[in-house]
Order: sequence, then structure tokens, then C-alpha cells
Amino acid sequence: MRERGSGWILNISSPAARHPKGPPYQGLTGFVVYGMVKAALERFTTGLAMEAYDDHIAVNSLAPGGLVLTPGVLGHNLDAHVSEEQTEPIELIVEAAYQLCTGDPAELTGRVAYSQSLLDELAKVLGG
Repeated sequence: MRERGSGWILNISSPAARHPKGPPYQGLTGFVVYGMVKAALERFTTGLAMEAYDDHIAVNSLAPGGLVLTPGVLGHNLDAHVSEEQTEPIELIVEAAYQLCTGDPAELTGRVAYSQSLLDELAKVLGG
């Protein structure tokens, strides 16, 4: 990417990176380490974006706003605990990923983004 003079790095995060709300605490348990790793990934994203900025390399992190019912999620039986309103179609994160990996590295970098929020923001910026 440096030799080419531009590039895009996209890290895939998760809403699990957010701090839990409480007390009282409610919800799924057993995901502390997963959430910790995703939070570290988001911090890595912003730090690397700073270091790669002068090389015109965009570094962003993207998470779905809701649960995407992938084979991994279904294997953990998480879908049994989640309503349809808490899920997100995979097409949203795919479109958001495309936007982050085609945007101007000078403008669209260092983002810790959630798919629907990012698409809404970009639609406003682009007048759509």
C-alpha cells in the first residue's frame, strides 16, 4: 500500500466492544474476553490510522449495529436470545464496508463505525 501510495484497511468489530450499561446489569454473559478484544481492535484502528495517514492509507473499524445471523452466531445459538429488531441484514455491513474501502483515505479514516449509522451519515454528506 505504501508503494502504491494509497490503501484501505478495514477491521471488523462488534457491538460487544461497548461498555455494558448498568447497574443493574442484564443480558448475555460469557463474552467479556470477546468484547475486550474487539475494544482493543478499535483502539488499534485509531492508532494505526494516525500512523498510516501520511501514507494515504485509510484504517477503519466497522461493526454491525445489530446481530448478523452468520453461521458462527447460529452455532452459539445466540439467535434464540435475540428478537428480529436486534438483528441486522448482512447487506448493510457489506455496503458500509464498501464505502469505507473506497472512500478518500484523507477524509474517511480513523473511524470506529457502525454500519447503519455510517450509511445514514454518508447519505447526508452526499446529499442522498
